Amino acid sequence: MPLHEKKVVAVLPAYNAEQTLKATFDDIPKDWVDEILLVDDCSRDNTVALSRSLGIKTVVHQKNRGYGGNQKTCYRTAMDEMGGEIMVMVHPDHQYDPTIIPHLVAPLQAGECDAVFGSRMLGGRPIEGGMPKWKYFANLFLTMVENATFYIFLSEYHSGFRAYTKRYLDAVNFEGNSDDFVFDTEIIAQGVAKGMRIREVPISTRYFDEASQIGFWRSVRYGLEILKTMVLYKLHKKGIYSHPIFRDPAPSLRPAAQG
Repeated sequence: MPLHEKKVVAVLPAYNAEQTLKATFDDIPKDWVDEILLVDDCSRDNTVALSRSLGIKTVVHQKNRGYGGNQKTCYRTAMDEMGGEIMVMVHPDHQYDPTIIPHLVAPLQAGECDAVFGSRMLGGRPIEGGMPKWKYFANLFLTMVENATFYIFLSEYHSGFRAYTKRYLDAVNFEGNSDDFVFDTEIIAQGVAKGMRIREVPISTRYFDEASQIGFWRSVRYGLEILKTMVLYKLHKKGIYSHPIFRDPAPSLRPAAQG
């Protein structure tokens, strides 16, 4: 029996995750999760067949939409079709440890906050865990800029292991965000602008060949997009210009997908 009242849906944004999906699925604490949803972003391997063989609800993009576009389908499907009240994102590349899910979900079940993020910095020794040094120092720099922009303190903004309440996702225009990796920063900026309460829990990560990572130059572009988001947030807060991502969400249709 689940150890909670609000329905929890674990959402897995997947792309070529065949080699690591089973290990990720096995580590998800089933007594803390009511349902599991995998959204496949037009993988070239057998991710979809394996997901369905594991009994996971599986949605398939007919063309690749990107990491942010995948999350949009994850959250919309989890809320609208599965009745999710808490959505916890679990990367199926097994880089993050799914056994930590209770620590992300418990504060949301108790109504103590609206989102919980896993932090590799709080988890300690990310470099020993395999994080490249350039990525570690870039993470520190961008986090410093984001804290100075938002006037809050988080130890990390760039972990992909996080959980949101339906209240949070209904309040922000996540459908208007980028389909790329900067989606993760935009949705935080939106939540901060809406006064959402965010908490962190320590996590550790595993870096290995099968784990999905973005390379150096794409990371540079990602960093520049984060800085652009900070500028847009400041313009919004000062009432100078409100970018569409900071406007109230409007009803939208989900992209074409197959169950």
